[in-house]
Amino acid sequence: MKSIFVSIVLSCSLLAQAPASKGAASKSATPAARPSLLNPSSLKATAPAVFKAQFTTTKGDFVVEVHRDWAPIGADRFYNLVKSGFLDDAAFFRVIPRFVVQFGLNAKPAVSKAWENANIRDEPVKTSNKRGTLTFAKSSLPNSRTTQIFINLGDNAQLDADGFSPFGTVVEGMDVVEKFYSGYGDAPRGPDQSRISREGKPYLDKNFPQLDSIKTATVVAAPATEKK
Repeated sequence: MKSIFVSIVLSCSLLAQAPASKGAASKSATPAARPSLLNPSSLKATAPAVFKAQFTTTKGDFVVEVHRDWAPIGADRFYNLVKSGFLDDAAFFRVIPRFVVQFGLNAKPAVSKAWENANIRDEPVKTSNKRGTLTFAKSSLPNSRTTQIFINLGDNAQLDADGFSPFGTVVEGMDVVEKFYSGYGDAPRGPDQSRISREGKPYLDKNFPQLDSIKTATVVAAPATEKK
């Protein structure tokens, strides 16, 4: 399984120290970073125990239900990607019938650049890679998960032993998922993941115009409060 990495962009400003008044200690503070797609470290919300996300795509809608106890780290990353709009306009760039549908590369090169090295740790496989489950893609290196996700189109239990940890499952619209365009196949004939990261949506629109994509992804049926 391929995974793309880029250097992470971090920025942090220090609040100027106010002059100390007589009898009072001087104070300084570092403001929390505003959530930004160009700053992955600012997107650290903890996901609800169970929540749903609705995907509106070029083929129709499907709904995912995430169970945080299956893979907490993966669930949190997915929650932040959806809430921040990271997945909007992202293409289903790798569609292998009866195997997987893969997505999670941002449509804008600057955003992809920021997230390339925003890795998350591996975690135990608690749920098998059954048809309809969602799992983060990774390379053979440890702790190499970033933003790429795949939906299992078949029962792929063979992936369990390799450490692919499902965090959710499609609960509505699996028929939509199975209709995503698969005619381009896998690399090298299909889309080049490194070029998607470097060139973004224009590369796919020009060279692979029939690919399906996400219009919007939205968290639904989640509690009003969340732990920061």
